[in-house]
Amino acid sequence: MAHYVGAIDQGTTSTRFIVFDRAGAIVSVGQKEHEQIYPGPGHVEHDPLEIWRNTQDVIREALAKNGLKPQDLAAIGITNQRETTLIWDKRTGKPLHNALVWQDTRVDAIVEEFAQDGGYDRLRAKTGLPLASYFSGLKLRWLLDNVPGARAKAEAGDVLFGNIDTWLVWNLTGGVNGGCHITDVTNASRTQLMNLASLEWDEEILRLFDIPQACLPQIRSSSEVYGEATDSMAGVPIAGILGDQQAALVGQACFQQGEAKNTYGTGCFMLMNTGETPYPSKYGLLTTVGYRFGQGKTVYALEGSIAIAGALVQWLRDNLGMIEKSPDIETLARSVDDNGGVTIVPAFSGLYAPHWNSHARGLIGGLTRYATKAHIARAALEATAFQTREVLEAMAKDTGIAVRELRTDGGMVVNELLMQFQADILDVPVVRPKVIETTALGAAYAAGLATGFWSGTDELVRNWAIDKRWKPAMDASRRERLNVVWNRAVSRSLDWVE
Repeated sequence: MAHYVGAIDQGTTSTRFIVFDRAGAIVSVGQKEHEQIYPGPGHVEHDPLEIWRNTQDVIREALAKNGLKPQDLAAIGITNQRETTLIWDKRTGKPLHNALVWQDTRVDAIVEEFAQDGGYDRLRAKTGLPLASYFSGLKLRWLLDNVPGARAKAEAGDVLFGNIDTWLVWNLTGGVNGGCHITDVTNASRTQLMNLASLEWDEEILRLFDIPQACLPQIRSSSEVYGEATDSMAGVPIAGILGDQQAALVGQACFQQGEAKNTYGTGCFMLMNTGETPYPSKYGLLTTVGYRFGQGKTVYALEGSIAIAGALVQWLRDNLGMIEKSPDIETLARSVDDNGGVTIVPAFSGLYAPHWNSHARGLIGGLTRYATKAHIARAALEATAFQTREVLEAMAKDTGIAVRELRTDGGMVVNELLMQFQADILDVPVVRPKVIETTALGAAYAAGLATGFWSGTDELVRNWAIDKRWKPAMDASRRERLNVVWNRAVSRSLDWVE
């Protein structure tokens, strides 16, 4: 009998395979980073073949660490960096171009072109999304227009499109030998090509963007058996797919309307469960699919997407050489009592929610001779918390629901200075669960539900447990002063690029 469920967590900077037991505890982990490719300003790419090789490597690594065999796994779930877009040849399995990462802004001109008729929100009623370089649909349009021969092959059904989830499932289930070409509702909702109400590809939008339907994957639920793995994992069901942020929502057991989580990774992503009706946003948030388990009701969410969070720490490490390792940021920031008047707005690829200003650019403001690298380090951490505050306030305006606590996860939540400042600037308790790898856990839950490994969401709620809670400790007047300075800095960053 299989005692575990495996999850592939394919993120922006690395790929992991994590094995979980019935209590949702981690049994084994394999991880491998992949190259970040920057062919030009605002261009970010990944090599899909490297990601596929790494996926196979980390599965082998995680199993070998604990002497596990494929038959020890009841199922495998997949969670992935969303919006990252690729096309590949159906007959050879080779990508026609590197994947365009969600941060890539090369389609800005196409966004402007479509926004001239009806504005940036012209597709929001159908898709829940504004026109932006963020989403997959226009990235796909760019690939079809710029890769020689791609459009003709796509129209003939010989070129396949997918986000990373689709690429991995196709390869895991056989690739050129009958691999499943599918995606789930959460990933499809991030393409700007799916109708939120029907959960099907929208023919009107496909005509508008000039996207041939023949290259699109079939849309399935987030939790069902899609097929079986082949080769070294032969016979293991592939049974769950969730975009990374929706996976974290599930991993945090946010199954009740009004429950919210924030994931602190490369970017920062807050999702609030809004129930069974798509909730339109008037304050710059995204309406998205939260999850759909099998034939059950579709659950929707409001999302605030922040492009740069942990990536700012990486920038200080790699580009400026201010720290040797990412965790060093906390030690450096703790060496001073405050930010020394320094504010950083990390609009490296524009600002996402709630501003949606692709022409914004990053800035460091408030510099004096007093400022040191420690003040810059502290301002970098605070930037993530300030951006999160903007999103939480927008959610309260849209829904009328005041979030009572914020559940947090992702790599940055081990930074206790950040977590305390987050509670202070929100004036809301911040909670870290015992298992912070909630993205992978959510994918495992989806797969385990589909195969009967877990009985239902009540069992998943019982698995969730608190590791630490931070309570607000900042006085209201200081909080207000800091927010005023942040808002002023953001206003300076907007429309920096003409």
